[in-house]
Amino acid sequence: MEVLEREEWQARAASHAARVDAWVTPHLERRGARVKHPVHDFLFTYYSQRPAQLRRWHPGHGTGLADAPEYDGLKGYGSVDGGAGVLGVTTEHVARQRPLLEATRRLLRATASRPAQLGCFGLHEWAMVYRLADDETRHSDWPLRLGPEGTDTVVESHRIACSHFDAFRFFTEPARPLNTLSPAVDDRADFEQPGCLHAGMDLYKHAFRLSPMVSSDLVADCFELAREIRVLDMRAAPYDLSGLEVDGRPFTPVRIETAEGKREYAAAQDDFAERAAPLRARLLAACEYLVRTAADTGAHG
Repeated sequence: MEVLEREEWQARAASHAARVDAWVTPHLERRGARVKHPVHDFLFTYYSQRPAQLRRWHPGHGTGLADAPEYDGLKGYGSVDGGAGVLGVTTEHVARQRPLLEATRRLLRATASRPAQLGCFGLHEWAMVYRLADDETRHSDWPLRLGPEGTDTVVESHRIACSHFDAFRFFTEPARPLNTLSPAVDDRADFEQPGCLHAGMDLYKHAFRLSPMVSSDLVADCFELAREIRVLDMRAAPYDLSGLEVDGRPFTPVRIETAEGKREYAAAQDDFAERAAPLRARLLAACEYLVRTAADTGAHG
């Protein structure tokens, strides 16, 4: 086991907090002012990780922290050196998380085994507003770029092929039969594929669900990619967000109803699939290590 002295782990924790504060602080300021942001709020509202949890640094299982009373009593932590005052994520905690670890490993393996499919063009967001009026949509403060009728025409004139259950479940009732696939909550590993934007964003979910067993550096890396993917997700959405700024830049749509827009979306989707692959591999490697740890603990427990 690697043991970090207080000065070293405090420096790493401060560096992590400074990194994520660039994302967390604007969100908290907006929340305090009751200002909604249809792009950047998503990672804090849809996912269950709270800003304070994202800011908290964890070294991951296998690393101990010397002189770290701040971690005493945190879930998963305990003495990892026979009572000499070093705290870390215990093997007992890892063993208790074995069902989660094995399910996550299975999903990550299945996703990584498939080629990226780039033909969905972000139509899941359009199917979520199919046959709804402007004031009935999830982001009702923002009008539909083509209006309700124009939006419905786009949905009806395209092949909908959403493989991600957590997107499909938000389709409107009239849109559900239009999807060529029928993903369900218990068969994600049968459908998930690396070209899906939501599969890329969900790497953040997998990472924080494995916390504190995995390093917060990996969680932050996944969050950073998810944040960029979310921008494309909403640029291709049916909403008119032309009055919005994202990171100080004007927000421009990807017009997926056009041939040019489809090419732009598919190229960006392919790029994100390539960037997500090493993060998925790091998460999978962590799961493999932690499952072995859990199995060894059970065998000796």
